Amino acid sequence: MRTFSLQSGSNGNSIYVEADGVRLLFDAGISGATAEKRMAVHGRDIRDVTAVVISHDHVDHVKCAGIFQRKFGLPVYVTRRTLAATWCKLGRMNDLRHFQSGDTLTFGRVQVHTIRTPHDAVDGVVFVVECDGKRLGILTDLGHPFPGLASLLESLDAAYLECNYDPHMLESGEYPPDLKARIRGDGGHISNDEAATLLRACGRRRPRWVAVAHLSGENNLPELAVGAQHSAVGRDYPVFLASRHEPSELLSV
Repeated sequence: MRTFSLQSGSNGNSIYVEADGVRLLFDAGISGATAEKRMAVHGRDIRDVTAVVISHDHVDHVKCAGIFQRKFGLPVYVTRRTLAATWCKLGRMNDLRHFQSGDTLTFGRVQVHTIRTPHDAVDGVVFVVECDGKRLGILTDLGHPFPGLASLLESLDAAYLECNYDPHMLESGEYPPDLKARIRGDGGHISNDEAATLLRACGRRRPRWVAVAHLSGENNLPELAVGAQHSAVGRDYPVFLASRHEPSELLSV
């Protein structure tokens, strides 16, 4: 299995995963032109993608799903509740396929497990991509460290792991109090420190690597997100960055 992040953050999200000839994009929060260009960085053609799978209705994950479908001819998988919340933003789509949160989607020998989260979306999910016994988690927009999240992380070989904010930067920043409360509340995002606590709790069962993902542009810095994970599990542990501004390196699972 090979993967890279095209972009990750509140300015737009899309993650590529390939395994056994199946090529998947998770979320479509960046423009078609940007996605095509960033796929090409790693020698991939977006028109070869098997499907686009949408996690939830927030615009940074779904706003260009219609463009991906119309411009590149890609089928889009989305829950009906998510679609109902986003239909006016997506436009006409000729190849639209539905799943229910909690379903497992099958693409050849690749399975995509969908897991509901308490994030404040209409019907949000995270993903575990499984093939030949390898499991990759795409774990962002989590809400809070909900029951079962630690054991899910232990079951993975690798993971994109939300590190949305640094608590000190959020507290001292210029966001209004209600937005700060939303971010650190049960339906918001998890912090660098919360991600590090989850990773530390895995002990020897932690994934072989994590990529810190969905970093805030106002309340976090890459070095803080990466540093928090290294403080928890040691500097020898592989921690990568899913950037807000450019594709990540091509990673293997």
